[in-house]
Amino acid sequence: MELCELTNGNFPHSDSDGIGIDPKDQINEWQAAWNITNAIQGMVIVSLPYVVLKSGYWAVVANVLVAGICCYTGKILVDCLYEENEFGVKVRVRKSYVEVADLAFGSVIGGRIVNFAQIIELLMTCILYMVLSGDLIVGSFPNLPVDLSSWIMISTAFLIPCAFLQSLRSVSWSSFWCTVAHLIINAIVLIFCITKAAKWKVQEVKVHLDIWSFPICLGIIVFSYTSQIFVPTLEGNMTDKSKFSCMMNWTHFAAAMFKSLFGYIGFLTWGSATQEVITNNISSEIFKIIINMFLVIKALFSYPLPYYAAVELIDTALFSTGSKTVFPSCLDDKKTLKVWAVALRLGLVLATMLMAIFVPFFALLMGLIGSFTGTMLSLVWPSYFHLYIKWRVLRWYSKVFDIGVMILGFVCCFVGMYYSGIALYQAIQGLPATPSHASHVPFHKGV
Repeated sequence: MELCELTNGNFPHSDSDGIGIDPKDQINEWQAAWNITNAIQGMVIVSLPYVVLKSGYWAVVANVLVAGICCYTGKILVDCLYEENEFGVKVRVRKSYVEVADLAFGSVIGGRIVNFAQIIELLMTCILYMVLSGDLIVGSFPNLPVDLSSWIMISTAFLIPCAFLQSLRSVSWSSFWCTVAHLIINAIVLIFCITKAAKWKVQEVKVHLDIWSFPICLGIIVFSYTSQIFVPTLEGNMTDKSKFSCMMNWTHFAAAMFKSLFGYIGFLTWGSATQEVITNNISSEIFKIIINMFLVIKALFSYPLPYYAAVELIDTALFSTGSKTVFPSCLDDKKTLKVWAVALRLGLVLATMLMAIFVPFFALLMGLIGSFTGTMLSLVWPSYFHLYIKWRVLRWYSKVFDIGVMILGFVCCFVGMYYSGIALYQAIQGLPATPSHASHVPFHKGV
């Protein structure tokens, strides 16, 4: 099951209590774990050694803490889907993040707020894949007279067919195997770094906290763990929902351990020379080109997933058939896309390309968006929803913990947006992104 089949937070044919779900949409705990793993151990992982370069041991600690907190908020978000009946048995009465938001914020703005945050998150992921593709190609062929913007435009040519997509089944298996290849490449890079253990640069890892870099890195880490938008759907489609909590614990524990080790060991291998995409540090040109081209293919095949999900959210909100939508349906009587609908979807592809070209400081941009939508979707809103819906049955320490997570989310949001915004403005002006004297290496263009 591909995550991109989500339609406004729901799989087709799903009922609120799990009864009547189409058998082809049901998944076991291993399939659910795969989807969670694919989300929280995605392409961002190749930048984690650079995050350690900027924030040192604080990045490693933050990676573990954020994993634990996001695991907790994912579980309490699912808890908000249930209510006890007169017999004390929990019954699933809600289906999605959006329905929980409608209850907590009101049906007028609840779903709109969550959808807006989801669309930003998904489109930012699309831009991430574009910038990453260009950056990987530039790193593979640095001597060619083609700059990053040109490679991004060339990569976009392969993504134009996305405008015609009405289903992702044609690319789902390709995406699946590319994800498998990505995990293998991560393992290969990690093994390569371990073979260089004798030359590890432990003394170069920062111990002090750099206030200019850490909030940006924290936003990137939160961005990499945002999976709450589809957790309710996955749990609703599990054949054995009693294993959901265990699945969440193990997937987030594995992600925290692997990402921490990958980032830390990757930095130890190259030290202060660590680049934003770790594979560009590989000295063997042939080996680097092979790995980078696999990652480019993976990035391009991954683009349709968030793109299609964003299009579906926009279509449901503005173009679906019904009296509540602003514009007419994108489909004609034969259920094919109208010409103007294809043009709009093509415009969305080109818009993500332009964003990637004009704001290629993606580590900064990702930190900014992660500090906003990431903290809201992963930390603040799940905690608030849990307090609002379950206040009467929660124990005092659960209330205290939820309030603490919510306050932490707000702090990370405002501090992260402030420092990311300043750094992004300075980078656009051609100035060092981090004016702190402790930061010798600025956030470069690309991921």
